[in-house]
Amino acid sequence: MADLPSHIIAVADLTRVITDIFDKAGCDRAEAARIATHLISANLTGHDSHGVIRTPRYVSWLAEGKLVAGQTPEVITESATHAVLDGRYGFGQTIGEIATDLGISKAKAAGLSMIALRHAGHIGRIGGWAERAAAQGLISIHFVNVAQSVLVAPFGAVDRRFGTNPVCIGIPAAGDEPMLLLDFATSLVAEGKVLVASNGGKPIPEGSLVAPDGSLSTDPEVLYGPLTPTSPRNPANGPGALRAFGEHKGSGLAFMCDVLAGVLTGGGASGPLDPALDGRVSNGMLSIYIDAAHFGATHFAREAAAYAAWVREAAPAEHGADVLAPGDREARMRTERLRDGIPLQLDTWAAICAVAETLGVAIT
Repeated sequence: MADLPSHIIAVADLTRVITDIFDKAGCDRAEAARIATHLISANLTGHDSHGVIRTPRYVSWLAEGKLVAGQTPEVITESATHAVLDGRYGFGQTIGEIATDLGISKAKAAGLSMIALRHAGHIGRIGGWAERAAAQGLISIHFVNVAQSVLVAPFGAVDRRFGTNPVCIGIPAAGDEPMLLLDFATSLVAEGKVLVASNGGKPIPEGSLVAPDGSLSTDPEVLYGPLTPTSPRNPANGPGALRAFGEHKGSGLAFMCDVLAGVLTGGGASGPLDPALDGRVSNGMLSIYIDAAHFGATHFAREAAAYAAWVREAAPAEHGADVLAPGDREARMRTERLRDGIPLQLDTWAAICAVAETLGVAIT
């Protein structure tokens, strides 16, 4: 497929624009920079669905009071090896850092920790939190849900019942080897991939969406309803649903993410929807942090890297193609985009520019 038209912007320039937008929107400068850094990190790894395309939506949620600037999570209960945190609807890029760092600290002291986070604003690309733990030498496992948000139909259904409910596992790097990172939505595609496609980006795979009559589709309007290039993308307006990946297997995993990240954390499952909340959604995340050294696995990272190298040596099914370990694609993309700049779909860039203009932020 030919490359789609895009606007290429250097990382430093994009960071300034996004930071300025959130600064003007009501965040303090430090939080604005933090949000920009995490969003752009998603773009750098090729996960544009969780990158700066989210900016107009975040700004709208902030103005509507559905996101709250400057929040610190409330500690509901805590021990040496666990904590339950309430994010108080703060920006996920702030709340997620605090929750992850607490899990890291506890695991380093005790060998193992579990953090149950509820009521966080959108916490973005989950791989970023696994990368943060891996940089401290820790394994991490994350289950995520979205309370009061239904986008995905269970296997055999057309009605929405799940969020996109990501699962993520991160393994620390050994020396100069890349870390190992598995990070995926339990829907066939993340909602953000449909968002990108709706803005003129890469089309979603065949059969990603299901219409109310059971027919399969790739048309973003099945999820969002009628669209214009700069109209807000609100999945509440669409008649159809995303599909779970892997038929009954992905559907079952999505179900368990809602139970673990929603019910157990206290933030609630994806539904039933409560009209009194007026469309306010929040992330729940159940995270497990493990220090392999406490388990006697002193050479864990090195042996995991050696196994990954052996997997990559497998003969490819397609001549000339690479066999990749989890995280390889993201590492390559980061190198390329740091060097060449970040490509943004033209509609995505236009929407960011429109928000910037409304807030009085200069683009050039």
